[in-house]
Amino acid sequence: MLAATAAGQLTITKHPHGCLMVFPRPEWEKFRERIAQLPMSAQWWKRIFLGNAMDVEMDATGRVLVSPELREAAGISRETMLLGMGNHFELWDKATYDAQEAKAMQGDMPDVFKDFSF
Repeated sequence: MLAATAAGQLTITKHPHGCLMVFPRPEWEKFRERIAQLPMSAQWWKRIFLGNAMDVEMDATGRVLVSPELREAAGISRETMLLGMGNHFELWDKATYDAQEAKAMQGDMPDVFKDFSF
């Protein structure tokens, strides 16, 4: 489905939580427009999101090559986790994700979930 909807074209950039965001190109275009409209007070975040974005294409088997710079930024060494997040994916180093998830699970659930039904 991703190959069809994005014609195999993706954009990868840094996420402030230490992972990478992987966007189908049409979703990246929407995100990029929203980021570009941010005020000067957000200039560094504009640089982080837009300045580190790399366009990639899926190969015939659905794989993409993540640049060494982006792999290093996310601490990705060997094992990864790919999470679907609605309009984009997050690509995590597995050990980093596992540690962050365990930390989150030990804490209290955020207030926004108080009236949320599971």
